[in-house]
Amino acid sequence: MRCVERTFAIGDIHGELEHLQRLLAKLPPRTADDTIVFLGDYIDRGPKSIEVVECVETLRQTDPARVITLRGNHEDAWFETLQSPNPGFLLPDGNGCRALLRSLVDVRGMDSMQETMLLLQPSGWFPDGLRGWIKDLPLWYEDQHAIYVHAGLDGEGDHWLHPREGSPRSLLWMRERDFFQQYHGKRVIFGHTDTSTLPADGDPETPDAVRQVWMRGDLIGIDTGCGRNGFLSCVELPSLAIYDSR
Repeated sequence: MRCVERTFAIGDIHGELEHLQRLLAKLPPRTADDTIVFLGDYIDRGPKSIEVVECVETLRQTDPARVITLRGNHEDAWFETLQSPNPGFLLPDGNGCRALLRSLVDVRGMDSMQETMLLLQPSGWFPDGLRGWIKDLPLWYEDQHAIYVHAGLDGEGDHWLHPREGSPRSLLWMRERDFFQQYHGKRVIFGHTDTSTLPADGDPETPDAVRQVWMRGDLIGIDTGCGRNGFLSCVELPSLAIYDSR
């Protein structure tokens, strides 16, 4: 009997190495028929961005399953700011860029102004290897089970384009309410938007502001706030089994 080809989709990690390690330890053993898809946002906010990237790449080399690493909007923003530094991305505490700096550079002994000036000159400290890694990350993946993207699709109302036809920026950045409420088609697995902010779809037992893997029709959202006092989640397809780092 032929084995079922399983896909394990893992949400936004944001520098939280311990959450990633706990989640991976809970997954069932994989075979060469299986695939692991990371939906992006490996870095920023948490204390161990570089270690997360290293862990993911070690998994690629050692796990029997195929490992797919998609680009997230944070990786995309870093790629852009390395070409033209953007204080609007680098400085807000909520973006967590300072955490990435601190995971790469020993800032002990610097005052706040010195650290900020260093942060605003990322070409001087951001590793070339990490920049190249980000550059090569694909924006979407598809298999027999689903389409996998970081944020969503390009479209409006109830009309949404396949990733190959839509805007790359939508795949990385979109948070259109129409998508969450009206999309129907091939199943889409996405991260980027904290599930506590997604519509409850009229189920009184599942109100807004609850962090858990979110499912509505053909959509599954799996950003459960890792890096923002939440946890890391994974959905297995086709079984829809859920694993998390709690």
